[in-house]
Amino acid sequence: MKSFKHHISGALTSLNTPPREDLEASSTKPGAKIHHLPSSIWKKRNVEQNTPLDVAIQRSCEFFFREQLPDGYWWAELESNATITAEYVMLFHFLGMVDKVRERKMANYLLDKQTNEGYWTIYYGGPGDLSTTVEAYFALKLSGYEVNHPAMVKARSFILDNGGIIKCRVFTKIFLALFGEFAWFGVPSMPIELSLLPNWAYFNMYEFSSWSRATIIPLSIIMAERPVRKLPPWARVQELYVRPPRPIDYTFNKEEGILTWKNFFIGVDHLLKIYESNPIRPFMKKALCVAEKWVLDHQEPTGDWGGIQPAMLNSVLALHCLGYANDHPAVVSGLDALANFCIEDENSLVLQSCVSPIWDTALALKALIDSDVPNDHPALVKAAQWLLDKEVRKPGDWKVKSPDLEPGGWAFEFLNDWYPDVDDSGIVMMAIKDVQVKDRAEKEHAIRRGINWCLGMQSKNGGWGAFDKDNTKHILNKIPFADLEALIDPPTADLTGRMLELMGTFDYPKDHLAAGLALDYIKKHQEPEGPWWGRWGVNYIYGTWSVVSGLAAIGEDLSQPYIQKAALWLKLKQNADGGWGESCASYNDRSLAGIGESTPSQTAWALLALMVTKETHSVSVQRGLQYLLKTQKADGTWDEDQFTGTGFPKYFMIKYHIYRNCFPLMALGKFRSLAGDNLRTDILFGDCSH
Repeated sequence: MKSFKHHISGALTSLNTPPREDLEASSTKPGAKIHHLPSSIWKKRNVEQNTPLDVAIQRSCEFFFREQLPDGYWWAELESNATITAEYVMLFHFLGMVDKVRERKMANYLLDKQTNEGYWTIYYGGPGDLSTTVEAYFALKLSGYEVNHPAMVKARSFILDNGGIIKCRVFTKIFLALFGEFAWFGVPSMPIELSLLPNWAYFNMYEFSSWSRATIIPLSIIMAERPVRKLPPWARVQELYVRPPRPIDYTFNKEEGILTWKNFFIGVDHLLKIYESNPIRPFMKKALCVAEKWVLDHQEPTGDWGGIQPAMLNSVLALHCLGYANDHPAVVSGLDALANFCIEDENSLVLQSCVSPIWDTALALKALIDSDVPNDHPALVKAAQWLLDKEVRKPGDWKVKSPDLEPGGWAFEFLNDWYPDVDDSGIVMMAIKDVQVKDRAEKEHAIRRGINWCLGMQSKNGGWGAFDKDNTKHILNKIPFADLEALIDPPTADLTGRMLELMGTFDYPKDHLAAGLALDYIKKHQEPEGPWWGRWGVNYIYGTWSVVSGLAAIGEDLSQPYIQKAALWLKLKQNADGGWGESCASYNDRSLAGIGESTPSQTAWALLALMVTKETHSVSVQRGLQYLLKTQKADGTWDEDQFTGTGFPKYFMIKYHIYRNCFPLMALGKFRSLAGDNLRTDILFGDCSH
């Protein structure tokens, strides 16, 4: 895991929740470690044999002990693409707050991520992405790079060959419009008056996903104001147009056929633009006030909005457009929150799209538990207590559709009380279940609240989304603004599998109403070949692992054909080197499902799925374990260049730097527990010594 080089914000204690550890009080930088007792205090099975399996597990555990931070948590880099940092450069230019030293570091990062071909990608080894390349080019231009610089020449060639600015996605066009490099009337409409619609209206802000809502509301302020900060000639990017833009270039491409929802909404957008051009908009002032209040109300004490870069950056921009000075407390706090997402060293600075300490800590804790580290080990106790202190006890946006549901659960970030999610909540509760914290009653109460909240978030169709229930108006993804196809948060198989696993872990019966509905959902959403699609991890391997783990935990008969079909699919997708891999390209092309270069994290997911389907001693599992043992490094870690996490399938991919280490440890530990006295080291691990 890559250690962070900046101080953590000291304002991570919510005023509206039970006391939480003050991170500043510990005066730590990520990377500082806890001094643990010798590793001999934790139980190691088969010590006498000193098998390669035991050595690998011990090395990995020791790595996690070294990486644990003084307050008890783990926190690794969350890597995405160049747009996140490029937009950070743009933000400072728009606010007139350019720090040339930091800007140079951000430019260095952007240049380092450019491929030899001249473009930028959204995941390792992926194709060139037009919008990402345009944003990186623009940020470099703002940073002083001239058009004849070799990096700029190559990037510009790629951009023009792929249609130029006109072919970019909506968010890129908005950032260009802020500087007068794209016409505001070419941006799809999102009228500020939408904020006035009541919650019972078919289209209202709470029908959007949490991440869309937290981004669109401040964006609607910006788009209502349509500000333009004029650039000096050297910073403009008009050279990125294939030809001087014409009015027709700002229209949207219609689908074939007349009666399609996309074509209908293109017509609606045309009418909205006529409305927006009217100087008399009677409800605009009131709508701006409502949106402004929403933005201010949803800012966390730490300055964050929604815990994600798009919401945070656009909220700062929105406040600026409303006349808030750069030294206003809300703006300062927002900028500080963005700074706390940065990783900085002497030469480079990268802004992360999000941070994942609760997710990372729960996964690391579960991996150590699965590896027979005693549940009273100081590292585990401290991690579990840190997680308990992060329980969300405040009503969030989910309350709109679940007004009678009591708060509970956990979020993804250090503090994000508005948006806990069922995925983090499930992993946290499973991880802390057996850890012997000091106040066991406190833990049991937190788990009870968390399970109750998770079950209350089940959608009518039996599945779970991440942040909201029944967030299923797929028609919203047809509006011109929705070119990322991510305006909603519908139930998915991977999250539903996680909830089944949670219920099974805490002894809920299979005939429980929520479990029965979930099982029906799972069966309906299995792919014809046997796997399940993965919304939050790449892709069918992740989805299949999540679902099969849930089916096993809830007590489903694993010999049933539909489960065996999934296991067979996994075995058929195993690579010649014994591992498993799947490219992010499988989101665009189903024929690539389960196909890709082997990675430690995806190999671990496949192994975990196969082991719960009674394949522990199969040849496939043997070969997969051999792959993990052979690829582990002497320091207990694994290398993994590929992106195996997902923000928005097809459009925004993520690399969790903890995945390559926590999931292999889970798989190795789980195998050792399941194999028990039947472990045949001569057969399984004879060739795998380091």
